[in-house]
Amino acid sequence: TLLIGPPVTAGPLFESLSGEKQSQIRTLIEDHFPDSTLSADEQAEELAWFAHAASELKGTEISVLSEQLPTHDYEAEVLAPAFSELTEIPVTHDRRPEGEVIRQINLQRIMAAKGRYDAFVNDSDMIGTHSRSGWALALSDYMEGAGEAFTLPTLSLEDFIGLESVTGPDGKMYQLPDQQFANLYWFRYDWFQRPELRVRFMERYGYELGVAEFFTVHVREIDGERVYGHMDYGKRDPSLGWRFTDAW
Repeated sequence: TLLIGPPVTAGPLFESLSGEKQSQIRTLIEDHFPDSTLSADEQAEELAWFAHAASELKGTEISVLSEQLPTHDYEAEVLAPAFSELTEIPVTHDRRPEGEVIRQINLQRIMAAKGRYDAFVNDSDMIGTHSRSGWALALSDYMEGAGEAFTLPTLSLEDFIGLESVTGPDGKMYQLPDQQFANLYWFRYDWFQRPELRVRFMERYGYELGVAEFFTVHVREIDGERVYGHMDYGKRDPSLGWRFTDAW
């Protein structure tokens, strides 16, 4: 059985475009966005909004860097070309290993100037760096201020899962959730509650028990078993530092 959807007629934004641009939008919907909670007409009107908004940005180019993951492969191979075709704004979407993404972010942050990339798709664990450094543009500020004219009117932030993870202690949103990882870190709560270990820790460090070195180096054995504190990934992996220390 061949199922054919209703023809795209959409609304005033779509109808005001050239026939060529209308054809582009129809093709994008049919080829790449057939599954949507929006009707074809609603999709066409939203895509037409991008075409109209981009008319003020002629000559603009966008460079983005993200981690090498299937989600971002789709963004680079499908969404970026579709956006460029629709808006006539060239988009370069590079993908690199996680460590290289973090290295590039830190390079541009340290330089405190425009670098090779205009935007990064990075784990929300870096929200601490983004909110404290003053270097990253807060999306919430931009969407309500200078970027209001370029923020999709039908964008609903309530549709995103995990907004609290991309909002800094300053109450500003620095990223939009793009992918989700379920991370679970656990520890032996009973060890941390042992009075004798808490006393030893306080005597050695001068503050309450709460870090891993104590167990690995100074306790070493509990109930006849060798114990270790937490060691995450490897020496050169960026997760060793920012995943734990920079989230908040």
